[in-house]
Amino acid sequence: MSMISVTEALQAILPKIPGKGVEKIPIGDSLGRVLAEDIIARRPNPPLDNSAMDGYALLAEDIQSASPENPVPLKVREEIPAGVEAKTTLRSGDAMRIMTGAPVPKGANAVIMQEDTKRDGDTVLVMDKAEVGENIRLAGEDVKTGEVVIHKGTIILPSHVGMMAVVGRSNIFVSQRPSVGILSTGDEIVDLDEVPHGPCIYNSNGYMLAAQIRSAGGIPNYLGIAKDKEEDLMEKFHWALQCDVVVSSGGVSVGDYDLVKASLKKMGQDMVFWKVAMKPGKPLAFGTIADKPIFGLPGNPVSSFVSFEQFVRPSLRKMMNCNQLYNKTIQARLTRSVKKKPGRLHFLSSVVDWKDGEFSVTPAMEQGSGILKSAMNANGLMVFPLEASSLSEGDTVSVQLLE
Repeated sequence: MSMISVTEALQAILPKIPGKGVEKIPIGDSLGRVLAEDIIARRPNPPLDNSAMDGYALLAEDIQSASPENPVPLKVREEIPAGVEAKTTLRSGDAMRIMTGAPVPKGANAVIMQEDTKRDGDTVLVMDKAEVGENIRLAGEDVKTGEVVIHKGTIILPSHVGMMAVVGRSNIFVSQRPSVGILSTGDEIVDLDEVPHGPCIYNSNGYMLAAQIRSAGGIPNYLGIAKDKEEDLMEKFHWALQCDVVVSSGGVSVGDYDLVKASLKKMGQDMVFWKVAMKPGKPLAFGTIADKPIFGLPGNPVSSFVSFEQFVRPSLRKMMNCNQLYNKTIQARLTRSVKKKPGRLHFLSSVVDWKDGEFSVTPAMEQGSGILKSAMNANGLMVFPLEASSLSEGDTVSVQLLE
């Protein structure tokens, strides 16, 4: 099976990703979930014209000559706290004390700040003029009746939760979260409560992938470590297939003990591809068993991390019917020259900064597939084009921002 490009791999994967159903949840539990309906305002916000600050509602025409030296006296007829409408209509020569958020009384067309006034019993001395509409928030200026305030497929942020409360929604429909079985493979892998001996290493990939799955909206199901034996692999994969998606790490290269592909084939996997023209992450397998997507990620930790970001994260988002499959990509100025052999798309662990009105990006000096520290300190993956062999300091490059 020949090596394919990252774009071709995504084109092969995404049509095979099924969508999940929906469920109803309280908005207090909705952070990070994917909205499964349009949120529509049933009333305007604000519902009435209201005051933007504490002060006095009045007619702007009454105070056009006002100044500190020549204050204009107005009779205070009423006080309007937030949440209460005025009992009367304001007339010329009058003012009404008004609090921030309180409805502007009929007849008034401006609010003068409290700081520009001086109270004297039932009279207020206004010491500055105001324009018509000054310090008044108009009804519906935030949200209009019938407006779609949040679109279906949106990943819910704290501000979305606030807006759903603004329009009076206590419960909403969201996409169900996919369950993802995680399996690490290899005789050299030990779990965190074991004591490693000789060449053995801790199972970092299993825990890192669980965190990535959770950050993508999925439900990780850690299934432990499978040794380099087909019987053990097939038993673990059998349990993993009870989940919506299976993600394994290790065992997809060309070594004698890389048995994941062979084990899955015996279980009936339809292998779509297993080599991608990218670095890190070339040995990456994808296929399905009974229409369930199975990702065989490389064993090196940076390769596993990058492969997840390119293929598993967008797949989980598609499964949740999200309208934003990929992490945001920006253009940035390269701060140092880099070189590579052409023929593979490289993803370089990098630090992105914002300065003087532009993004800059600095690739880590060490980019090995086993150097997780570089990826840990990165906030972006710089994209080094497939056929390019060198990029110079000052070049504009694409950078995928990491979650």
